Amino acid sequence: MLAKDGGTPLKSKDFPKWPVYDEREIQNMISVITSQNWWRVTGSRVKEFEEKFAGFQGCSYCLGVTNGTSALELALEVLGIGSGDEVIIPAMTFISTGLAVVNCNAVPVLADIDKDTLCMLPEAFEAAITPRTKAVIPVHMAGHACRMDSICEIADKYNIKVIEDAAHGHGGEYNYKRLGSYGDFSIFSFQNGKLMTCGEGGALLTNNKEYYEKAYLIQDVGRPSGDKIYEHVIRGNNYRMNEFQAAILLAQMERVDEYNRRREQNAIILDKLLEPVKGIEPQKKEHENNIITHYMYMFYYDSTFFGGLSRNDFVEYLNAEGIPCCVCFPVLSDTEFFKRNDFNGRNVSYQKEGEAKLIYAKRAAEQVVWLHHRTLEGDSEDLQDIAAAILKIQDAFHK
Repeated sequence: MLAKDGGTPLKSKDFPKWPVYDEREIQNMISVITSQNWWRVTGSRVKEFEEKFAGFQGCSYCLGVTNGTSALELALEVLGIGSGDEVIIPAMTFISTGLAVVNCNAVPVLADIDKDTLCMLPEAFEAAITPRTKAVIPVHMAGHACRMDSICEIADKYNIKVIEDAAHGHGGEYNYKRLGSYGDFSIFSFQNGKLMTCGEGGALLTNNKEYYEKAYLIQDVGRPSGDKIYEHVIRGNNYRMNEFQAAILLAQMERVDEYNRRREQNAIILDKLLEPVKGIEPQKKEHENNIITHYMYMFYYDSTFFGGLSRNDFVEYLNAEGIPCCVCFPVLSDTEFFKRNDFNGRNVSYQKEGEAKLIYAKRAAEQVVWLHHRTLEGDSEDLQDIAAAILKIQDAFHK
């Protein structure tokens, strides 16, 4: 009997816990507490983290900020994007990619995704360009890189700025170049579930010194570095990361590469275990992606091979068996927020023109299921349990 219906869950031992920490995080935190320098302006940990993370991701400059959404908004503000401007984003992504555009009074324009990789299609990006297009935000979905060579080539052709949303891509690589180092800007998130985490936090990376200096001004309420007389030279905001966040992230960064290798090895094994399971089709991988971080393990679910069991019900049954999973992100324009044009009076006129072209994004939003990345951080028994739990549900419903 299935666990949701009163039976015993298939998974008897839990997956590895997340977040991960050890003595390094503890000692770093103690060091900050005892220093009594908890603010980035007087402390040294944020600066140390920024220097190390910039190098880790192959960029010249890094600015630690409050969260990934703030990082996106900051990038857009530095680029001068505002009312009347358009920013092209993938139709299927987390809400923050679109929310940041709206919060800058710009218009998010949705482009379709690749049906296999679930990343923005370069040809869909190019088709969405208008004279009002100022930027594109490709999202490295689950740590699988977008086709950044093609996207950057198109962007250069039309003089469009590129902001990589690498919230899932810590330590990832495309063509042996780190994610986040391709665009004019890139952003990372350190929210609780991310592959490096301090609970909440973000980073803005760039190779452009002028962009970095302007971003620094804005994030520190418009004050120049070292200011002692409250000289607010531009309109700014408070996006500052604190010393505690940076102290944790310095320790977290030390294990990213190891965990990326482990997840990649286990994802390959799980792909093979699920290969004979009808109705399950994992996210595909392109060979240019030489390091995939696997923030999530994503797969299409076809209910016809599960007796018509809806995807939402399938997710409930799989969770009950002890496999942490969730449905995919919706197409952004299908969220209540976008449907109602609920932009709090902002000067945004979002139009659903071209929605019929979002074929693959809509399919993914309706059919994709994802597993938490900790399911790939255990042993072979964990992987076998995932496949067995899916088969257990299939056997119960597919007659």
